[in-house]
Amino acid sequence: MMMMEGVALKFPPLKLFNPNFPTSPATTVTPSLARFALRSFSSSSSSSSCSASLPVSATAGKEADSALGTLSLGHLTRPDFPILHQEVNGSKLVYLDNAATSQKPHQVLKALQSYYAGYNSNVHRGIHYLSAKATDQYELARKKVADFINAEESQEIVFTRNATEAINLVAYSWGISNLKPGDEVLLTVAEHHSAIVPWQLVAQRTGAVLRFVDLDENEVPEVEKLRESISRKTKLVVVHHVSNVLASFLPIKHIARWVHDVGGKILVDACQSVPHIVVDVQELDADFLVASSHKMCGPTGIGFLYAKSDILSAMPPFLGGGEMISDVFLDHSTYADPPSRFEAGTPAIGEAIGLGAAIDYLQGIGMQKIHDYETELANYLYESLSTIPNVRIYGPRPSEKVKRAALCSFNVEDVHPTDLATLLDQQHGVAIRSGHHCAQPLHRYLGVNASARASLHFYNTKDDVDDFINALSETVSFLNSFK
Repeated sequence: MMMMEGVALKFPPLKLFNPNFPTSPATTVTPSLARFALRSFSSSSSSSSCSASLPVSATAGKEADSALGTLSLGHLTRPDFPILHQEVNGSKLVYLDNAATSQKPHQVLKALQSYYAGYNSNVHRGIHYLSAKATDQYELARKKVADFINAEESQEIVFTRNATEAINLVAYSWGISNLKPGDEVLLTVAEHHSAIVPWQLVAQRTGAVLRFVDLDENEVPEVEKLRESISRKTKLVVVHHVSNVLASFLPIKHIARWVHDVGGKILVDACQSVPHIVVDVQELDADFLVASSHKMCGPTGIGFLYAKSDILSAMPPFLGGGEMISDVFLDHSTYADPPSRFEAGTPAIGEAIGLGAAIDYLQGIGMQKIHDYETELANYLYESLSTIPNVRIYGPRPSEKVKRAALCSFNVEDVHPTDLATLLDQQHGVAIRSGHHCAQPLHRYLGVNASARASLHFYNTKDDVDDFINALSETVSFLNSFK
């Protein structure tokens, strides 16, 4: 049992599937026990409100301590994610589609329930108790986001519907106001559609030119070519931090310095980095950075834009309506200061509060610990997948100097990725993704129409990878039997 805002919450024991666990193939691990072990496992978790609120008996503590040598971070955190403990099509669910969306821990689900059941109200425009509490929690969530990415102040965080809307906000507010005919926006061929299409639309309206950097021999965007492509014409560089297809990292701090040297700015798509690694916007010196809640264990329907305060203050409104105004007259209006200027209408209040709870959860574990564990998983996934005959994995090979994110996009010779994904789901309960992953230009560059993708998060384990590889091997053999 745990306490949340004076309400006792009972979580049933959950089955943890781990054939290597020292007691039995399906060991019962209560969330309290796992949380206690994780608290001992993580030096940073003492600051986590979710872990500190879980009383654990001395007996349970000894049991947790004895299990620490066996339990990975994935095993320790899985009990917090109820969706993972089910069967799909008659098999234990193996969820490996985290680059598309992450699962949500109890703490986030309870935060949403607490808001809607206890203090649901509109924010900023009411003086009664419920509105005041909702406003406090909404703005607290903004501060949590700012602290999480080390923004200088909360006012540099704008809540948006998702990262796509955040990029569009920059495109239509900053872009249309600042780009002129002949100005250049520099991207790579590995960008997500949400980072390409808005700038195509803005370029059509402003006369700006989009330029793209190709991949090098390791299937990573060619960083030196990107550097050489930056000139006085370059007004904006739009790049991912981590590729959702190639699993590669870009040196954002260096790119930011290069573009700042010519008076330009940088927009970072951090959707695949913020949930997995330590991201410090001041260290990166990013002008704009976007991310989505649903990929970082938070609710869908909300994301955020970070922008330096001086840039944000100079940007005109993106959407008009209530909340974003200072005064409205019949012939004109004046506008609120950021971030309210860019949050027209009733915001996603519950979703923001849920995002705040997700950040509490991630910080309770520690982002460096998550990154270290996922690096181990990434290498294990890559090496395990490499054992499948005729497999082609996209992106760089991991090494001491080259780190990959914990995902692999791949194809198996003469097998369509959608056939793989379908049979893995229907016959084995393994959830991966197939398609172009919102990166059609990249797939065309690689010479394929689509790929399969397995992507991990900190609640995954090497057991999940083993289950995936065994299922994939059986599926490939089954499909090849028809040739």
